[in-house]
Amino acid sequence: MRTANRLRIPSRSALGLALAGATVALLTSACSLQDAVCGGDEYPVLRVNSAGSACVADDEEPPKGYARYPEGKVPERVEDKWDTYWSNRTLDENGRTIEIPEEN
Repeated sequence: MRTANRLRIPSRSALGLALAGATVALLTSACSLQDAVCGGDEYPVLRVNSAGSACVADDEEPPKGYARYPEGKVPERVEDKWDTYWSNRTLDENGRTIEIPEEN
């Protein structure tokens, strides 16, 4: 009986440590669980003078009517700082940041 009690305590401790480790790993990797704006080998572009965005292959230029995000203001993850910022803004044909025009 005494031996069985000794075995239970380390067993519970090991289980507790494993659960604690898993919890810490999950909490510290929460940011990595966010969806990327584009897949690998792609970059995001936004629609000029209108709402909308797309992803373009790294070796291609943006399609007509789209532009690259300004340097340093490129969204990387859904709902990150720049994704939120661009949710109601875009670029005009001269590359200036503007509020997204209301659609009729």
